[in-house]
Amino acid sequence: MAENTTLGQYLYDCLKAEGITEIFGVPGDYNFSLLDTLEDYDGIEFINGRNELNAGYAADAYARVKGMSALITTFGVGEMSACNAIAGAYSENVPLIHIVGSPKTMMQQEKELAHHTLMDGDFDVFRKVYEHITGYTAILTPENAAREIPAAIKIAKEKKKPVYLVVAIDLVEKPLLTHSKTSENMTKTNVDALQSAVKHIKGMLEHVNKAVLLVDVKTLRYNLQKPVLQLAERLNVPVASLMQGKSGFDESHPQYIGVYGGAFGSKYVTETVEEADFIIAVGAVWSDVNTSKGTAKLNPLKMVEIQPDTLKVGEASYMNVRAEEILNALQDIGYRQNESVGNISFPYDTMVEDPSAPLKANSYYPRIQQMLKENDIVVTETGTFSYGMSQVRLPKGATYIAQGGWQSIGYATPAAFGACIADRSRRVLLFTGDGSIQLTAQEISSMLENGCKPIVFILNNNGYTIEKFLNVKVDIEKQKYNEIPEWNYTKLAEAFGQEAFTARVETNGELDEAITNAQDMNADKLCLIELVVKDQMDAPDYLKKIRQYLEEQEKLK
Repeated sequence: MAENTTLGQYLYDCLKAEGITEIFGVPGDYNFSLLDTLEDYDGIEFINGRNELNAGYAADAYARVKGMSALITTFGVGEMSACNAIAGAYSENVPLIHIVGSPKTMMQQEKELAHHTLMDGDFDVFRKVYEHITGYTAILTPENAAREIPAAIKIAKEKKKPVYLVVAIDLVEKPLLTHSKTSENMTKTNVDALQSAVKHIKGMLEHVNKAVLLVDVKTLRYNLQKPVLQLAERLNVPVASLMQGKSGFDESHPQYIGVYGGAFGSKYVTETVEEADFIIAVGAVWSDVNTSKGTAKLNPLKMVEIQPDTLKVGEASYMNVRAEEILNALQDIGYRQNESVGNISFPYDTMVEDPSAPLKANSYYPRIQQMLKENDIVVTETGTFSYGMSQVRLPKGATYIAQGGWQSIGYATPAAFGACIADRSRRVLLFTGDGSIQLTAQEISSMLENGCKPIVFILNNNGYTIEKFLNVKVDIEKQKYNEIPEWNYTKLAEAFGQEAFTARVETNGELDEAITNAQDMNADKLCLIELVVKDQMDAPDYLKKIRQYLEEQEKLK
């Protein structure tokens, strides 16, 4: 670091060192010095979003692809607009550096009634809000920046949480006054705890005939895919993912059996998991989504639960045991299952061929599965698509992006934009609904403006179908609040002043033709395919089973 390095330059040096080459955000008068410094900085580009919420969603997906991301907003109005995206990143364990430009130091000291504030002289109120939805917050100054910026990044990396840094507009271009920084020491494994845990697990395995491995979201966030794959192959056990951990295990692998969904998922997967004598769960979050509304039947006494830095074996807890260490240790534990997984049939392996038949879930999901390619980035919206796409078998190297826990509708469209920016060499496919895209359609403009060429599928099934399925108390006809305006989705690119390949399809044959054309044109332009499904209550089997379960629960009340 040069002696005359400014606070802003040092901030960008730290972000660049983490592999961040783009920063998302929206300009505002309190972040001008941050953006002016970035304009002159070599190696990081500012990506302007259409609003702060969307920019936050884009940064979230960028981090899922590249490991970390950054977002710049202005004070008050900007950061409050981004709150939902940051809360989502916290819920979903996504490391994101949120940088806020604030009013001049003197204005804050004198408690002026400045614009973009609550007009009460309190300039710390928004940081206090962010204390609850980030892993760390700091007010940067030239005196503390060399300490606080690395500390915040370290927490984001270790805890996989967003962090919040605010800096006054007049301090960004000031030189750093101290140059010390925090150490990068990571938490080390307690060797005694590790050895005790291995001994405990070895004893449990002596009487095991059928074991299974469950993979979830923290496998993805903590980059545990490789040691998990190696362990699965060494033990020769079937592997299932939980809903929030889809793509945490190579779905083209012969040992992969599908997504475990309790009473709602594949019967074969459910029986395999629930009848196992021994379960290894890696990075699991026991949410209502992952436990299929409590219908999952998993015996904790038969389970080894591996978290990033803790471990549970049955009822016993072992602290300070890093996931990589226990995963590697278990490879030499001496257990190997005799019975092979065999040939597995997945829900959408069978193609519905009738080209003249109207589009239904059982016909368009097999076509989607068939069109996917190795290393695709698949971005899926909350709604009917999230349940159907969970059952689609992904090809080797595919990355699956969805808000399995936070489930904020509208997330997927700007997330697809962020994924496009994160890796321009990979194909991005967006699967969203007519209801969701109406919240964040502006980012189609951002995609076009930045030369992004995803294939976008919009499921037009006449409103918030997911909400119609989940609300079993009232007849669908009375749910007027789940109706939305009818948009001409294929005209979006034209409305944004750009060109794209578009198709509006209603039959299997029309979808086949549109997919063929999109595959051919995808390298040249954004492709948008509107899937028109006439039956508003058509849905994947997984969602139908959820509705049936909810109806039964309602009758019991």
